[in-house]
Amino acid sequence: MDEVVAGNRAVWERASTKHVREYDELLEEARGEGRLFARERELLAPVLAEGPVVVHFQSGHGLDDVALVKAGAKSVVGVDYSSVAAGAAQRRAQDVGVACRYVVAEVPGVPVRDASVDLVYTGKGALIWMRDIDAWARDAARLVRPGGHLFVYEGHPAVPLWTWDQDKPRIRPDRSYFAESHINDTFPGNGAQEWQWTLGQIVTAITRAGLHLQVLEEYAEPFWRPQDDTTAAAWSGRLPNSYALLAQKPL
Repeated sequence: MDEVVAGNRAVWERASTKHVREYDELLEEARGEGRLFARERELLAPVLAEGPVVVHFQSGHGLDDVALVKAGAKSVVGVDYSSVAAGAAQRRAQDVGVACRYVVAEVPGVPVRDASVDLVYTGKGALIWMRDIDAWARDAARLVRPGGHLFVYEGHPAVPLWTWDQDKPRIRPDRSYFAESHINDTFPGNGAQEWQWTLGQIVTAITRAGLHLQVLEEYAEPFWRPQDDTTAAAWSGRLPNSYALLAQKPL
């Protein structure tokens, strides 16, 4: 693990204590349906109907994993480099009684056997921590069986450009869509280095890894909003704030 990644990991170990402080609240949510958006459920319905074995890259609080199992997945392995996040997610899964287990590891380099899963699920603030998008895509393609899928539900690559002004959308003067990286200046990743990948770079990496693109959709609604009721004009429906991508490994 290099110095930058180690620094980012330290930031996320601190940020992940939120999952511990809010354990009871998150547990109550896990006892419901978990945390998948309606469009995720729609796009994944045919895949989940087959009872897939799932690996979740950068699994965080694990509420997505609980939702995947409740929606039909046979089991989920969550992979996260925060031991705090993975530990809290494992405890929650045991309390709810779902087939989820957690591994502390980096992505890429997931310690799971080649061609052993039916679905790699990821997103919601995951790809910005990947400094090599091609290596990430190859790792996903390595894990899925022929006929298996990669699913991404993620913040749109243009999001780092938007200001949080309430009167009208503006572009931050210190950001570029084509920059290599920037320093996160908002919770929870404050101080961490994020990598920027254009939508073209992401799609190219996935297809270069041998996966066939099936769905690519862009949405105006962000996948995450601050809990303090902050409202930004950039989230009002005119600009892209999230996207979904589904790709399949050929038989």
